[in-house]
Amino acid sequence: MLVFIIKRIANAAMVMLAVALLAFLIFRLAGDPVELMANEQMSQADRDNLREKLGLNDNFATQYARFVVNAAQGNFGISYRNNQEVLGLIAERFPATMELVLVATFISLVVGIPMGVITAIQRGKWYTESLQFLSIIGVSLPSFVVGILLILVFSVSLGWAPAFGRGDVVDFGWWSTGLLTSSGRAALILPAIALSLYQITLIMRLVRAEMLEVLRSDFVKFARARGIPRWRIHFRHALRNCLMPVVTMTAMNIGALIAFALITETVFQWPGMGMLFIQAVTFIDIPVMAAYLCIVSFIFVFLNTLVDIAYAVIDPRLRAR
Repeated sequence: MLVFIIKRIANAAMVMLAVALLAFLIFRLAGDPVELMANEQMSQADRDNLREKLGLNDNFATQYARFVVNAAQGNFGISYRNNQEVLGLIAERFPATMELVLVATFISLVVGIPMGVITAIQRGKWYTESLQFLSIIGVSLPSFVVGILLILVFSVSLGWAPAFGRGDVVDFGWWSTGLLTSSGRAALILPAIALSLYQITLIMRLVRAEMLEVLRSDFVKFARARGIPRWRIHFRHALRNCLMPVVTMTAMNIGALIAFALITETVFQWPGMGMLFIQAVTFIDIPVMAAYLCIVSFIFVFLNTLVDIAYAVIDPRLRAR
């Protein structure tokens, strides 16, 4: 088991080195950092001193190694646009993104799992066919279209929820949350629904497929023959055997939701990491762009590694791979 864990950690480290190389290339290819940071009054001597201070006169390998070491320590430099430490900027925006992602994940589980069970045990009914059709629409619609439709209906027409912003928040050190205020909860509803719609359809279809497979198994047939109530068979026995792939997919998709939340954050003007990244692209703020890429990739790799290790703990046969 220890060898398996070491292999998975080594693989994760190699992936992060590749991501760091890509992020470093952004620095190299997006323009001269000195020219992006310098103002019109800066002399050539000052530019040369700044170039020497940033280590831009060193060779490629030395600069890349320095970038990896600094990134591992959380040092991504200074934002060109805000003139602040990049890690501090991301730390300010990270709670908003994580709150949005976690609420969207909760909604997708609470809605998607029951929908998947219903469409599996009530096949052929008009409402299950309707849910299947709606799931196709949910997978097909881009998240920005869903967000705009939600704003038009529930904000502009009905006035039930705010169309943008995060509302009032409560600070706990560097962490902030809007779940403890009424305006924060109201502002969270629409973006969380828009972000969770695609996840809901995936979970519903996965649970349905797994339920149909389990309901055809022998132990379910024996349970029915013993006269166990159907609701107990469906929700206590069959559903329990369907949840492992759901948990796996949910854990792996948290990283995807963090990455793709930037579209939802832009539509709803949600002050998260995604909004910060869009602003960085607009103003060519390369340190913020590179830091966002590294942090999101680290979350992806970390969650995937945890899932691999959890699978190996559950099924020892996987440790030999």
